[in-house]
Amino acid sequence: MTSPASQVQLRDHALVVTGEVTADTVVGLRKEGEKLIGTVAADLVVDLENLAEAHSIVLSLLLCWQRLAGQRGIALSYRGVSDRLASLAALSNLDDQLVGFGPDSQHPSH
Repeated sequence: MTSPASQVQLRDHALVVTGEVTADTVVGLRKEGEKLIGTVAADLVVDLENLAEAHSIVLSLLLCWQRLAGQRGIALSYRGVSDRLASLAALSNLDDQLVGFGPDSQHPSH
């Protein structure tokens, strides 16, 4: 069974990430997300609800987007963060840097 292709789209002031982010797909996904961030002037939500799996490479991707958005004066927040991804962020001491990852955020149980 193949994993769903990863992609990022801009929908209703949200970057919607779908599929599985892997070492083979992360660079293209990062560049596409950066292009999309470059087209907006308002704060964005990054929707991770349809992310296939959570790996540390996803955190790297999100930090790259967050750095670019910050340089452009855009704040990013995150929704649909899985328990596993939230745990990875906490283990890396990144949960306070990613709005929506902290212990006060609600996470689905998948």
